[in-house]
Order: sequence, then structure tokens, then C-alpha cells
Amino acid sequence: MTEGLTKAAARNIFYGGSLFFFLLFTALTAHSHWYMVTKSTDKGGLTESVELGKHVWEENMCINCHSIMGEGAYFAPELANVWERYGGHTNPEGARMAITAWMRAQPTGAPGRRQMPYFDLTDEEMTALIDFLQWTDSIDDQNWPPHPAG
Repeated sequence: MTEGLTKAAARNIFYGGSLFFFLLFTALTAHSHWYMVTKSTDKGGLTESVELGKHVWEENMCINCHSIMGEGAYFAPELANVWERYGGHTNPEGARMAITAWMRAQPTGAPGRRQMPYFDLTDEEMTALIDFLQWTDSIDDQNWPPHPAG
């Protein structure tokens, strides 16, 4: 019986292991892409208004304070479930009015509280932003955020 590991055996283990983990990584990447495209994204609900809402989200840099689906800053509340928190599933029109009123009332000026700046959004931009938040709520986020309050 030989003592230790030969160079050829070590080389074979290295190349074999590298190939195995490369193939595993490729398979997991392909599965993740397939899952996002077919299962977790509501492509049918992706309208022009939702796209404009995402543009408004990015243009006003909302992600600098808020997170959405865990991505972004944690200075302000998570917004992936804001549609649900405002009762959008049971009363969509009421949720739209409440979110619009909240955005238009900022900053509140309450002492000792973090303040959201005022964004001078047009009615079309406000509707589109709310459509984007509603669409985001419809994505299968695998129970994120863990707390209903965001």
C-alpha cells in the first residue's frame, strides 16, 4: 500500500472536484433563473404603468432610504408589502388613496422622528409608483419581510 497521495491522484481530485462544483454552480444558476422567470415574477401584471413606477422609484432614489424585498437601505420601512399593509387586497381604492395621502403629507414635521422628504410627483407618477408597489406585493417573495410592519 502506498504512503500518501501521489501527484497524479491529487491532480485528478483537483480537476474532478473543480469540474463537479462548476457543473453544480451552473445548474443552480440555471435553476434560479428559471424560477425567477417562470414562478416568482408576475410577468402578466408587468404593465407600462408598473415600468414607469419603477422608473419613478429609481429616479427619486427611494432605495436610499427604503428597502424593497430586502434590497436597499434600512432607514425607512420595507415597501415590498406596503400594498398589503394599507389594505390593498381588500380595498384597492382605499389603499391607493391612503398611500397617495401619506406621500403628499410628507414631511410631517413630527419632532424626534425620521422625516420623508416631499416629492413633487405628478398624478401619473404617483399612480405609476403605487402600481409598482402593488405589482411588487404580488411577487412570490417567500414570506419576506418576516414582520408584517416591514
